[in-house]
Amino acid sequence: MRARPHRYYSRRRYVLACASLVIISFSGLVSFFKWTGYESGPRVVPPGEQDIDTPQHDDFALNVTSPIVLDPTDPSFFVNGPPTAQFRDNLRPNVQYITSWISAGWTNDVITYANLIYLGLITDRVPIIPMFTPSHIGGSVPPIDFGQVFDMARLRKELGKPVLEWYDVKDRQSDSIDELGCWNTWEAVQDHEAFPRRSSLPEHLKLDISYTKAPSWIKLIPRFEHDRHSSFWSLASLAFPEMRTANLVTPLESPLHHVSLPPDEHLLCYDFLYFVCAHAPYEMEHDFSPVWRYVGQHMHWAPALEQLADQYVRRAIGVEGDTPTPPWITIHVRHRDFADWCGSVPLFECFATLPVISRRVQEVKAELLETKGIVANHVIMTSDDRNATWWDEVAKLGWYAIDHSQTAEIHGHWYPVLIDAVIQSNGIGFVGTDRSTMSLMARRRVQSWHSGVVRTVRWGNSDADNH
Repeated sequence: MRARPHRYYSRRRYVLACASLVIISFSGLVSFFKWTGYESGPRVVPPGEQDIDTPQHDDFALNVTSPIVLDPTDPSFFVNGPPTAQFRDNLRPNVQYITSWISAGWTNDVITYANLIYLGLITDRVPIIPMFTPSHIGGSVPPIDFGQVFDMARLRKELGKPVLEWYDVKDRQSDSIDELGCWNTWEAVQDHEAFPRRSSLPEHLKLDISYTKAPSWIKLIPRFEHDRHSSFWSLASLAFPEMRTANLVTPLESPLHHVSLPPDEHLLCYDFLYFVCAHAPYEMEHDFSPVWRYVGQHMHWAPALEQLADQYVRRAIGVEGDTPTPPWITIHVRHRDFADWCGSVPLFECFATLPVISRRVQEVKAELLETKGIVANHVIMTSDDRNATWWDEVAKLGWYAIDHSQTAEIHGHWYPVLIDAVIQSNGIGFVGTDRSTMSLMARRRVQSWHSGVVRTVRWGNSDADNH
């Protein structure tokens, strides 16, 4: 018998080696599952890692729990730990921050904080948002946290960026005074007040501020006394080393410790950010507003506030039980402080009459029916007017009023205005008052959140809204 060729034995040895390798690999895989405890406990997926579902098979099913995906915008990633007595102890060295103060009335303060967040986006800094102060309801009322009004988790998710509150950083019970250098923008954009914009927030936050006057070129319209706007990118440029260094001047002493500090580079701050725009003054009025598009429309109400406002709507229009809340149209009429703008024009001629407002309501109803097939029979009036006769006329039109007779007593003095703002923004239609920022923000929300129909009533003389 002839001997087998050498290549026969080589092929046999090759097959045996492959089979051995398969057996060893399978044994190693079984050992891995056994000794690593793969079948027990959740798996943590770091931010940015893609979550891949594990297929399940009847003959080989692993008991794998869903992975825990970390939120990359969670505040804990951007501070050292729990709130500290001094804010600097909680700032991460590899993160840059930005903050500012408010002093313009609640709705304007909302716009100010939206501007702050937008400035944080374009400078790659994490905004630290203070609380709201009660400039419109009396100084004896305590401030309210930004996160009690707006849904912070949703805001961070929709922005895809972190946003902190001051009490994520500094302990609200702390008595420690922190020194901080900030930019003074107010003196650079107007000539009537020779000091930084005043705010009660530094006192609430236990901050001792040393201000450096910003250069005059931040002003949008140079040497124009009737406008006080600066541009976002002029302010943003001061956040970067070259422009900051080139524009440093002698700082003012801080009021408490009498220290002179240049603008802080780790926590950038500005005294006042209400009068800021990208292209034109008061551009929130326009659909191109970058602050509205990239920030404002993502500032949704806190869920508890949404639910409370819905209760007030249902009570006002008489909805009971499990019946869904029907669509409604909200009106916002602002009278009291606007009376000063009427000058010599009598108020009954200056402000739009109820028939004028009713005409706008009918336009909204007709457009809702024509474009969306929605019949909106419920109309809710919100207003600062305290004239009982005027409210009687509102009722005769079949419009509803929100009963705030016990709101402050039950929920707190902040809540009448907060509930009204939520109601205004959650209708399918809205009729507002020209030149009112509360109406402006409600109009923007109805358009962006509900694709609603809106109108604005002009005023100032008897023919102002004649169309």
